[in-house]
Amino acid sequence: MNTYDFDKTIFYPDSSACFVRFCLLRHPGAVLPTLPKSLAMAFRYWRGKADAKAVKQQLFSFLTRLGDVDRTVARFWEKNERRIGAWYLAQKQSTDLILSASPRFLLEPVCKKLGVNLIATEMDRFTGEIRGLNCHDSEKVRRFYALDPRAKTEAFYSDSLTDSPMAEIADRAFLVKKHRIRPWPTLRTK
Repeated sequence: MNTYDFDKTIFYPDSSACFVRFCLLRHPGAVLPTLPKSLAMAFRYWRGKADAKAVKQQLFSFLTRLGDVDRTVARFWEKNERRIGAWYLAQKQSTDLILSASPRFLLEPVCKKLGVNLIATEMDRFTGEIRGLNCHDSEKVRRFYALDPRAKTEAFYSDSLTDSPMAEIADRAFLVKKHRIRPWPTLRTK
């Protein structure tokens, strides 16, 4: 199986940021009241005073005011599915596994449409609360092996060196920058 990060890898730029912006433009009454606290939390994160999980939960706290989340997500993908890279669509296989820090509720519809598997951050789509850990860094590896301890990944693709834990368990790994693919810089391929 091949494994892929989602944001800035097969989808450009970042699906969570695009979704928040999409909601801000279409549902400002839901998003605007949460922005000051979200910006303050982001500033705390940049200063090392808050973790990514707390920031993400605050950023998605507008979900409590959104109304029909599933319909909003469907409309988001109607507009943004085109952002999935042609390079990925050309090589996509039904055995592919997407591992993402973005919320499962956001990525699940497009992954189902693509016919691929998904591991993502488990976030309540009505509250923005994350259950468990943010699916990032070594948490991706833990969840990958939780599916099947004997699982193997032939190739892993990501835009970020923070995904090195997944790259290290792959037979081959690739760094993707704006849909340009090159070998992972810090690993020798097996």
